[in-house]
Amino acid sequence: MIQTILTLNAGSSSLKFALFAEDDDVPLASGLVDRIGNEGTIRLRDALGADIATAPGDLASHPAALQLVLASLDAAFPQADIRAIGHRVVHGGPDFATPALIDDAVVATIEALAPFAPLHQPHNIAGIRAAQAAFPGTPQVACFDTAFHRNHPWVNDTFALPRAYYDKGVRRYGFHGLSYDYISGELARTSPQIHAGRVVVAHLGNGASMCAMENGRSVASTMGFSALDGLPMGTRSGQLDPGVVLFLMEQENLGPAEISDLLYRKSGLLGLSGLSNDMRVLEAAETTEAAEAIDYFVFRVQRELGAMAAAMGGIDALVFCGGIGENARNIRARICERMGWMGIAIDPAANEGNSRVISSADAKTTVLIIPTNEELVIARAARSLAASAERTVAA
Repeated sequence: MIQTILTLNAGSSSLKFALFAEDDDVPLASGLVDRIGNEGTIRLRDALGADIATAPGDLASHPAALQLVLASLDAAFPQADIRAIGHRVVHGGPDFATPALIDDAVVATIEALAPFAPLHQPHNIAGIRAAQAAFPGTPQVACFDTAFHRNHPWVNDTFALPRAYYDKGVRRYGFHGLSYDYISGELARTSPQIHAGRVVVAHLGNGASMCAMENGRSVASTMGFSALDGLPMGTRSGQLDPGVVLFLMEQENLGPAEISDLLYRKSGLLGLSGLSNDMRVLEAAETTEAAEAIDYFVFRVQRELGAMAAAMGGIDALVFCGGIGENARNIRARICERMGWMGIAIDPAANEGNSRVISSADAKTTVLIIPTNEELVIARAARSLAASAERTVAA
């Protein structure tokens, strides 16, 4: 038998997964169930990127999708023995600063945090419960997207509201922490001098945020109380004057559910362009609205880049990651072109070739592309906590 670690990342209509050998950081297989429901699709690939056949089954719900994933993995890797399961959980609240071995108390806390992330947390919980039912007695580990940001200075952690709200949990949490954790670890491994300095990481994708890191630790983030704040995203608004929400309520007569749908699903690049939330589609389009949506995205990234650098008193390196950050050459170039005052200048050939270092040789600020790997962060945490639990039982 092959001892393995399974990672699960349950979204509102998707389930991302990967299977790792217990002693290897390269996944044996990874895949995605997309559009869970009547139009659901599944794709499973091996370590070399080749497609793996999937088992027959339906994708009508998260539990059904998980059963199909497990059946497909079992057929492809019949010798695999799943030793632990790691879950991405979007919100860990003020208390979870590290991954946690899941028990009834942890599940109860995660459920209590659902009002803080109503579009994500319930699906994370559903993934946990489905995995518990499928693997009773197998260690399950929760890895929190907010945990990496839990040591922010107080001024980057609060809002200027009466303090009682801070005590109730109304504070700046930050998200995409698993991605930032991976980037921090990669910098420590490959570029320790940069890791020890002042780094802004731009996680740019359908969900987008930026993080200021000093000596590998988060000190500020563009996302705050929810995953709506900061940069415009594929369908999310990004930073918004609270007065707009009051206007929508009082003058447009929109209720909470309608406002939530507007801000989470109908805004961002999709809302501005009236066309798509996909940057590739917008770059290929020839409409004024698509061009203006890209202009706004670039402008906001530049503005938040300045803010993140200000939070650290300067900048030594900028790292791009995420689907847009890793692949959209023109967007990277446009973001950097007006940031020369920060010592940022890129080498066009290096940028076009998606090189690891894309800054020019004489630039004061290093600019890098580092593909992120949230699944590996989850797998390592599950591996470590499962081993710790086994040692505790043995003792």
